[in-house]
Amino acid sequence: MADNYLEKRYEEVFGKEAGHKHVPRRPSLDTLLLHNRSFRGYDKDYVVHRRQLEAMIAVNPKVASSVNLQRLRFRPVVKGPEADRVNAHIRMGRGLLHLQLPFPGREPEAFIVVCSTVPENPGIDIDLGISLQSMLLKAVEMGLGGLIIRNFDREEIREALGLPFEPVCVVAVGKPAEQVELVPVHPGDNLNYYRRDGVHYVPKLTAEDLTI
Repeated sequence: MADNYLEKRYEEVFGKEAGHKHVPRRPSLDTLLLHNRSFRGYDKDYVVHRRQLEAMIAVNPKVASSVNLQRLRFRPVVKGPEADRVNAHIRMGRGLLHLQLPFPGREPEAFIVVCSTVPENPGIDIDLGISLQSMLLKAVEMGLGGLIIRNFDREEIREALGLPFEPVCVVAVGKPAEQVELVPVHPGDNLNYYRRDGVHYVPKLTAEDLTI
């Protein structure tokens, strides 16, 4: 019998796609980056589970670390009293203080609090940037979004969560409930983000302008 006779005959009768397992295409890095925006409003009907936060934390053993010292630690916080305590000590949208973000009913209810086992230094800050971007790309892959928060009450959050190390950043995580659009601009233009008709606009320099 000729090689692949049955397979070829099957395709003749039922079509070439019959019997072939459909493998969904994963989003490209460019797509993930485009959807990885800073969200300040979240859908309260969607509950972020601990396993989703753990999946985000799990990217960290796969990413670069200065001198491979791996000095960051991660505390997941899900909906409940702990999340309420975190919300009480974070501030969002310093560029839009007149709006007092987040709007009532749009507060995040899940977080990853990032801590450092040593005093913060340039190496820690580089590690932190790599970690935050990687975790948020994982969130986007799961259909979620987030916000990097550095404007928070460190001692109060450390005490509220009983953290053994100094918190250096809080990542809000949830199902985004707002629209964010990028706006191409050029050097000398205003880079402040703004809102118009319910849409959050973020000016971004072009790749050509960033290249020297």
